[in-house]
Amino acid sequence: MDYDVIIVGGGPAGLAFARSLNDQGLETLLVERQPYAALADPAYDGREIALTHGSRAILERLGAWERLPEIAPLQAARVRNGRSAFALDFEPGPAGEALGWLVPNHHIRRALFETVAGQPGLRLACGTSLASARTGRRFAEVALSTGETVRGRLLVAADSRMSPLRDQLGIAAEVNRLGRSMLVCRVAHSKWHEQVATEWFGHGQTIALLPLNNGMSSVVLTLPEREIEQLAALPDAALGAELTRRSANLLGTMEVAGEVAGSRHVYPLVTTWAKHFGARRAALIGDAAVGMHPVTAHGFNLGLSGQALLAAVVGEAARRGRDPGGERGIRAYEEAHRAAARPLWLGTNLLVRLYTDERPLARAVRHAGLRLGARLPLFRSGVRGMLMAR
Repeated sequence: MDYDVIIVGGGPAGLAFARSLNDQGLETLLVERQPYAALADPAYDGREIALTHGSRAILERLGAWERLPEIAPLQAARVRNGRSAFALDFEPGPAGEALGWLVPNHHIRRALFETVAGQPGLRLACGTSLASARTGRRFAEVALSTGETVRGRLLVAADSRMSPLRDQLGIAAEVNRLGRSMLVCRVAHSKWHEQVATEWFGHGQTIALLPLNNGMSSVVLTLPEREIEQLAALPDAALGAELTRRSANLLGTMEVAGEVAGSRHVYPLVTTWAKHFGARRAALIGDAAVGMHPVTAHGFNLGLSGQALLAAVVGEAARRGRDPGGERGIRAYEEAHRAAARPLWLGTNLLVRLYTDERPLARAVRHAGLRLGARLPLFRSGVRGMLMAR
């Protein structure tokens, strides 16, 4: 056998999983189509990741948290609906501890890469793509774009929500192209954000205002694809004025942070749910397993917790001298991860459908739902507890 574990995909989930296998005595191969330089120094992509306490604990264990140069505390969160001035607030715990933290995605990727660079027993095959893959009773076999063919006892797909490896493994997935896109853009503004994140389900649009350091924010605007393309083409001054108008001056006058290279980014919204998270000698992690709608910020955190689940199963097998790609371990991982992911998947999809439905009845129901949530302390404390759980 060439390797114990073969990981396809060097994004956050793949890198975190590779690091989680450190000190397990396993020979691991990580295959990533991007060149080494792009992994070592990822470009700014506009995405600000809302990390929970559980995700912070994972990143601390992996040695990545202390490498992050930019961390903005999220002290509270606010949900608004339509033109109503009412908001459902989620405040910090009794000790004033932050609900979570906002960290640029490219910083997380760089920090995770730094933890695995030079890791004993890990080979990085950068600038290499997957040509084909198959699994059998005794091993998984992968053909690479370099012409090399390798075998391993466990094959792990961490190659995005449109995962080519998932297709090679014959695992079907529910793919939802929503016909909408997100524009993400850093802005400076005239009012202080108080480290409060706002999610506003307006009529015809959804806008999130994420508080960053130095009095800045990240604006995440969701609209039909064509409208987003038109906005993204505006000059900085015109875009800032449009974001100010669309956010109803909540943070005052906005100015696009033009000093940030590539200050605006557009991402089409696609959600995915794999019908299985495991197969013979194979497992799916990160977006290859579940590609969440970003509105509730569960996706990245779910990816981190999922890889930790699989790493625990593989590590236990290694310590007991068992096969890391054995059927029992893969089944245990799939059952645990599906149990954790499915309620979040269903709940997020229900929330998106309700809060983007512009029919009068739906508008009334969602407003009543926010009012009810505000009157239920157990609901607010439950959401806060989920975010702050370690």
